[in-house]
Amino acid sequence: MRNFLYSVALQWKLDIRSKSLLVTCYLVPLLFFLLMGGVFTSIMPEMKHTLISAMIVMGVSMGALIGLPPSLAETYGSDIKKMYKANGVPICLGLATMFVSAFLHLMMLCIILFLLAPILFQASLPVNPPLFFLALALYMAVSLSIGSVLGLVVKSQAKLTMVSQLVFLPSILLSGIMFPMELLPKAFQVIGKLFPATWGNLLMQDNGFRLENLWYLILLFLVAVIVCGILLKQQKSK
Repeated sequence: MRNFLYSVALQWKLDIRSKSLLVTCYLVPLLFFLLMGGVFTSIMPEMKHTLISAMIVMGVSMGALIGLPPSLAETYGSDIKKMYKANGVPICLGLATMFVSAFLHLMMLCIILFLLAPILFQASLPVNPPLFFLALALYMAVSLSIGSVLGLVVKSQAKLTMVSQLVFLPSILLSGIMFPMELLPKAFQVIGKLFPATWGNLLMQDNGFRLENLWYLILLFLVAVIVCGILLKQQKSK
């Protein structure tokens, strides 16, 4: 456990110095929040009740789907993987440390958004903050697990960027965070429900922590964990 915590702390320090993580986990989500928070609440005043969850969904999706996969692809597609094998280090260590480090960075982002939204845009705070953060933690875990699958499956950085965007953009546009899902055509509503962002947004809203919004996220997480396990076994045999 001590070695694992040391590895997480080391990965945390490396991520802090990463320009890619700075952009995807902090800079772009915060700029989007500052620019669009006022626009959304001006056009749709009722969005003050859902602004915090909407901005968090955007930030977590960007960090998990665009920020994490390139780091994983770089690690498991380079000589770092060979170093793990040569030193008897479990092949899953890189994934685990990057997962935890990204989780902590995204949680810091979410706390910043949580604190700033009521001050800057008079956004409503959740009725039950502990339950809100429990829903947030679950949504982050699911999003990061999907990002982990992308990083392990797609080896080429150029292809990975394209695939990550193909997952990220529908997650944001069809999740209901920018406009009500009821305004979308039925086909787009169905497609939107395939992405965890939709369910994460519903889960974090007041009285949204219910089984009907929870089961699909749990299912996605379990499937992603199994897929990651299979992919890591394949990495170990190469």
